[in-house]
Amino acid sequence: MKGLELNQKAETANTRTRLHLEDPLAAIKIGWDLASRLNGNAALNNSPKILLCIGTDRSTGDCLGPLVGSKLSAIEQDYFDVYGTLDKPVHASNLEQRLEEIRKTYENPFIIAIDACLGNQENVGCINIGNGSLQPGAGVNKNLPPVGEIHITGVVNIGGFMEYLVLQNTRLNLVMSMADLIVQGIMQAINHCSGEELVREVSITQDN
Repeated sequence: MKGLELNQKAETANTRTRLHLEDPLAAIKIGWDLASRLNGNAALNNSPKILLCIGTDRSTGDCLGPLVGSKLSAIEQDYFDVYGTLDKPVHASNLEQRLEEIRKTYENPFIIAIDACLGNQENVGCINIGNGSLQPGAGVNKNLPPVGEIHITGVVNIGGFMEYLVLQNTRLNLVMSMADLIVQGIMQAINHCSGEELVREVSITQDN
C-alpha cells in the first residue's frame, strides 16, 4: 500500500487527474491526489494555504465554487483558509480585489483555486485536478487573471455555445453532488496531510 502511495505521488506531480462523479472511490482518489500535489509543491512548510472558491450564486452552473466554500466553512478545520462562499462569493467583479486582499493578509500564500467549467458531453460530471493556475471566466469570454498553484475544476455542463444560458440551465442536483464530492476529497487530503505533518514533527523531535 505504501508503495502505491509513493507511486501516486510521483505520477501526480506533472499530470492532470480526471475523476467522474459516479466513481465510488472518487473522494478517496481526490484526497490522495490533492495531498500528493500539496507535498510535491512544498505547501506543507510555512506557507498559508488558501482555498479560493470562485463563482456566483446567481447562476446554477457557476455556483460550484461557492457551494464548496460554504460547505467547508461549516466544517471545523484549520488547515485551509476559505475564500468564496454563497454568502460572500468571489466572482468576476471582485476577484482581483480578493486576490489583493489575500496577498496583503498572508505572506507567500499557496492558493488552490476551485471553479466550475464547461466541457464536452462525455466529461460532464468530471472533476479535474492539476498543478498550476486556472483561468476564471474563460468559458464565458471574460478576461480575468490566472489563479492558483493548484486548481480543481468541475465540468458542470456542455460548452461551445451560449455559455451564459447553459450555466443558467445547469441542473442544481449535479452541481450539489459535485460540491459534496470535492468537499469529501478535500477533507480526505487534510487528514492525509495533517498525518504527515504529525509524523514530521515526531521525527524532528526524535532527531533532536
